[in-house]
Amino acid sequence: MLKLRYLTDAHAWNAALAQLPSAHILQSWEWGAFKAQYGWTATRLVFLDEHTPRAAAQILRRPLPYTPFGILYAPKGPTLADSDPALFAETLTALEHIARAQRAICITIDPDIQTTDSRIASLRGWRQSREQIQFKNTMLLDLAPSENELLAAMKPKTRYNIRLAQKRGVTIVPGTLADLALFYEMYAETSARDGFLIRPFAYYRDAWGAFLQAGRAHMLLAQLGGATIAGVILFVFGKRAWYFYGASRNRHRDAMPTHLLQWEAIRWARAHGCTVYDFWGAPDTLDEHAPMYGVYRFKEGFGGAFTQHIGAYDFVAHPALYYLYTVVRPRYLARLRSKHKTLVE
Repeated sequence: MLKLRYLTDAHAWNAALAQLPSAHILQSWEWGAFKAQYGWTATRLVFLDEHTPRAAAQILRRPLPYTPFGILYAPKGPTLADSDPALFAETLTALEHIARAQRAICITIDPDIQTTDSRIASLRGWRQSREQIQFKNTMLLDLAPSENELLAAMKPKTRYNIRLAQKRGVTIVPGTLADLALFYEMYAETSARDGFLIRPFAYYRDAWGAFLQAGRAHMLLAQLGGATIAGVILFVFGKRAWYFYGASRNRHRDAMPTHLLQWEAIRWARAHGCTVYDFWGAPDTLDEHAPMYGVYRFKEGFGGAFTQHIGAYDFVAHPALYYLYTVVRPRYLARLRSKHKTLVE
């Protein structure tokens, strides 16, 4: 049986997490500290075999107003040392005990376990969540090949667009904390163009700023004629880089700055010891009518491999409260929004 140890030191937690090969940036100390600014409390525990970490879980708790209950979420966790089903089962049992001890109506997990993994059988007693908090699937690029080999593996059109951007004078420079407002301005422009919702600047300023200051994020900006026209922000933990945020102006999109940005981001990740580039986000199915299919085609052009994960699962500690929270509450809020919209119109 593994020994459980709660960690309250940032360095000790990140060091233990880094020993696990599938460690995710959303399990890092910095992510829990950031979410603490927005109503969550983090508990961090590591499962030890003697002194060797075998699993870890950063669990975020958000209280439910006017009640002694809360909800628990282990973003992209738990993190496991290997694909041993017994290890996963033992970890899940511990999380179930923690959910009851913390008076949670449920605990949600969404580990990066692929849909073909035998460990899925360990999820007996858990149910698929009604809400996918993070992207279920992603695109992964192996950074082991040389730069020439990576270029050769790309779609011809992608290589052409990279060279076109260079030919038209697009240059890539690193961004700093001073560029956060500019990046958000471009991100808001992208949101309006592509139809996705974003949070207020203060939220991203806290997130981007904290990770940039901690050395766990890197910003790249594309410039043309002295103007900044696009950018990306990578998050980094261990040997993996995640393409979390991309932004671009409506102007100069024909100069293909986003293609050159991605290539330079891949080169940067590889040069800094990363072995995997995670494009972060892909459709649920490879259907050309799926909402994210165009995003998938863009990422596929760089050689990213479509990777399907099991998605979010819930362990329900209080079934009646869980039903109220996941079924009744969303319906009530939807009716309120509909009523408000009618009144406004």
